Amino acid sequence: MVSPLYLTLLVGPMEPLPAPKPLADALVSVEVTESATGRSGFQLTFTLADKGILETFFLLAGSSPLPILRVVLLVTFPGIPQVLVDGVVLHTEVQPDAMSGSSKLVVSGQDLTAMMDLIDFSGLPYPGMSPDIRVLTILAKYAMFGIVPEVIPVPAPDIPIPLLQIPTQKKTDLKYIEQLAREVGYVFYLVPGPLPGMNQAYWGPQMRLGVPQTALNVNLDTWTNVESLNFRYEPQTSVLPIVFIQDPLSKINIPIPIPPVTPFNPPLGLAVPIPQKIEPITGTAKLNPAQAIMRGFARSVETADVVTGEGSLDVMRYGQPLRARSLVGVRGAGLPWDGMHYVDSATHRIKPGEYKESFVLKRNALIANTPVVPSLPF
Repeated sequence: MVSPLYLTLLVGPMEPLPAPKPLADALVSVEVTESATGRSGFQLTFTLADKGILETFFLLAGSSPLPILRVVLLVTFPGIPQVLVDGVVLHTEVQPDAMSGSSKLVVSGQDLTAMMDLIDFSGLPYPGMSPDIRVLTILAKYAMFGIVPEVIPVPAPDIPIPLLQIPTQKKTDLKYIEQLAREVGYVFYLVPGPLPGMNQAYWGPQMRLGVPQTALNVNLDTWTNVESLNFRYEPQTSVLPIVFIQDPLSKINIPIPIPPVTPFNPPLGLAVPIPQKIEPITGTAKLNPAQAIMRGFARSVETADVVTGEGSLDVMRYGQPLRARSLVGVRGAGLPWDGMHYVDSATHRIKPGEYKESFVLKRNALIANTPVVPSLPF
């Protein structure tokens, strides 16, 4: 028996509440995009009735100088609630249909990182604070939105002496947090959930570890659970980053190559290709060794993926939503492609009685390095 699919829409200026029945009944389609390193976004499509309050409600929200209307989408399948996105409305558009005589209202937005990119706090001082403490200080002001920081300490923090130097913020909170992440080889993104109204703000190294999701089956007759899945192999994209560490005595810059396999980016296959390009990373000689190596790790993760898979699936057949920023197994695609992959992005498309997804997989090697992949999550 197939489990029923429930979609819950929460809206509100600060604390999202269940949408009124006229608003929920007018919703005809939902599209949510998740990205492993970038922002997540959403698009809601409503039918417009004559003299309805729907258009006025969203247009007034969109005309405000600040994105004050918060939207949370919660999907329950199979019997397990998951928060797909928690964001704010940034754009509204009315699409008239002269042929049918009806119109549609399209509401678009991004996750709560949009709230962090509104006000320029340039010049705000952070005396005696390492980068991770600065990030925690910035994220503290967004606790009212249910944002819980998950900040990984820098391995070798460079803490300026306040009498000599006081770091100051540049641009908005989001841009400054992303700048601090790049300087130490980290990434920053928001993960919605686990409860509605909560978000985890992750600032740390991009790690491709964790519990895999239900395997994607290809060409396995009745066990097949994807509609399409195509792979391509691009070894020319792999880069060997070179970081430089300065010897404190001789002042000589020592080059250190960073391989495509790192502690944060373990090999997901047996055959890891040799990088075809060498890329010196400038500016690392003035950093301490740990910071320079972390920046090399970040560049290595960005360029190590030589295998890309693009596909689509029916969530009702697959059994659960496929989420980005986690691992998934592939079976039946062939010797070079089977095994574990990293879900780089996922786009959810929901309509009445239908839940489809398109996704992008990434991997840094060929041929599975595990004898089996889990058909169901642990």
